[in-house]
This record gives sequence, structure tokens and C-alpha cells, in this order.
Amino acid sequence: MRGAGLRLRSAGAWRVLLRPGDWAVALAGLAVCAASGLWLWRGGEADGVIVRAAGKVFAQASLSHPRRIDVPGPLGMTVIEIEPGRARVASDPGPRQYCVRQGWLARAGAVAICAPNEVSLTLTGRGADYDSLNY
Repeated sequence: MRGAGLRLRSAGAWRVLLRPGDWAVALAGLAVCAASGLWLWRGGEADGVIVRAAGKVFAQASLSHPRRIDVPGPLGMTVIEIEPGRARVASDPGPRQYCVRQGWLARAGAVAICAPNEVSLTLTGRGADYDSLNY
């Protein structure tokens, strides 16, 4: 079947068929994908904190000024630190310290859960990834 179509013998020979406009469209498409990924996949800024103990709201606070919240739990006291725009679990009596290791949280919807002590920290804001979390 000789005239059945154009056969390109080498793997990169198809590049010869592309024109400058084709390259421009491909580069513009890549730029749009990269820009939308950076713009759409970032979390919203957090503006508040909800601290729960034993499944009930223990405290709500704004992220506008520094504050420390001591939360009692079955194992002892969990310490929450708040600074402008971010919050963290500073200390917890739990054995593995997973919630402390998470460090500073700054995105809306970010959560730190200290399950053994039944304490959780949730950042609130307009661009949260999900509505609620249960443990």
C-alpha cells in the first residue's frame, strides 16, 4: 500500500510538519494550564479558628492578632497558638504528636487533629477545601 498516507520514518520527523503558529498555540495552551493550576489549586486565606474538644466547639477566634488557647482533654492540656494569618498546635499530651508535627496552618479548611486527646483545630475562610470534618 504505497500511497495510503504519509509515513514518517524517524520518531521526530513529525516536527517538520509543524508551523510557527502550531508552536505558538501549543505554548499558549501550556501557559494557560500552568497559570490556571497555580491560580485555582491554592487554598483560600484563613480568617478564623475553630477549636473543638470532645466534639464540641471549645473556642472560636480570629487570626488577626496573637493568642494562646489552652484546651483541656482526657489526657491533659493541649496548647493552641494563634498568630496573624496562621495557627498551630504548640503542644499536646498525645503519644505520637502528629498534630504538633503539622506545624503552622495557614490555608482555609486546614485541620490538625489530636485524636487521643479529642482536640481539633480547624481554620475557617472563604476558600475551604471541604465543609466539615468528623473524627
